[in-house]
Amino acid sequence: MAVLRPRPVVDSVDELLAGATDRQPFLSSDSKSGNSFERVVIGGDAHIVKYVHVDHDFTIRGLGDLGPRALTVWATGLVDLAPAFIDHAIVGAAGGIGRNGWGAAILMRDVDRFLVAPGDDVLDLAQHRSLLDHCAALAASAWDFRDTVGLVPYELRYQFFGPGMIEAEEQLGFPTAVPRIAQEGWERFQARAPAEVRSLIGALRRDVDPLVAALRTTPSTFLHGDWKLGNLGTGPDGRTILLDWSYPGEGPVCHELGWYLALNSARLPESKESTILAFRSSLEHHGIATSPWWPRQSTLCLLGTFVQFGWEKAFGDEGEFNWWCYRALEGAAHL
Repeated sequence: MAVLRPRPVVDSVDELLAGATDRQPFLSSDSKSGNSFERVVIGGDAHIVKYVHVDHDFTIRGLGDLGPRALTVWATGLVDLAPAFIDHAIVGAAGGIGRNGWGAAILMRDVDRFLVAPGDDVLDLAQHRSLLDHCAALAASAWDFRDTVGLVPYELRYQFFGPGMIEAEEQLGFPTAVPRIAQEGWERFQARAPAEVRSLIGALRRDVDPLVAALRTTPSTFLHGDWKLGNLGTGPDGRTILLDWSYPGEGPVCHELGWYLALNSARLPESKESTILAFRSSLEHHGIATSPWWPRQSTLCLLGTFVQFGWEKAFGDEGEFNWWCYRALEGAAHL
């Protein structure tokens, strides 16, 4: 595992942006969490500042994040777990911002032009395979990682879009749209899913312990936690750009795979089955022997992905929804 090098954190945005010659609001087309952004010029180079605070971001509210954890990853040097061919783009951070000092400002190089373009176009196969391979490489570089700094708790990861998270957002009046949409999606799920799947997912949404206990019998690694195309790109040097380290923590590598399959499904250039095989092959290539644990962890994680995103799949077509229903039942056999 890489030797971690802690990074300095300054005490104010003014100190972080000292010398900036231009500051303009910036709208990220992919951001739906409620955070704000600025584009700034420092030393003649364009940068992006992401402002993170529990008051503004429903995802970190749902994950109980008062750190915030994106700042922890930088301050502790956990970004050093990324192999040299992953570019996190972070160059600095300020902490203690906003109410109770619970916020942070994360300063990044402006890599927007190298990110996967928004839209519905199918991803280039070579880029898709490179993203998968680099995801596997990150996991391999931190194999058997154990969280000692308060990242996303193992159990809480599978409560994403759970009943408690949505109820809490409803009590706030749904300040951002996604939790309200998720509530509607779970209602659709109830109407669409076969009774066996409805019962399985409903029980795990209320109590994730059986899923977590089963997954803990398989290996863990360090998870970035959000391998969606909006956070990904390929730089001119071929490195994978990996942004938004807001959901880091200890967990099963196939969590990353399930998340990637679910959130990028419409843009995959090959079948989900081929994607799964490619990811497993990459893990083997990077030195991880998968035979002892792969069948159990991979099927359990796909079940876990449906516990997180069954609501989103309930808005989709029959083929996509049924694929996830079938995967969920496969995973249930390992509980």
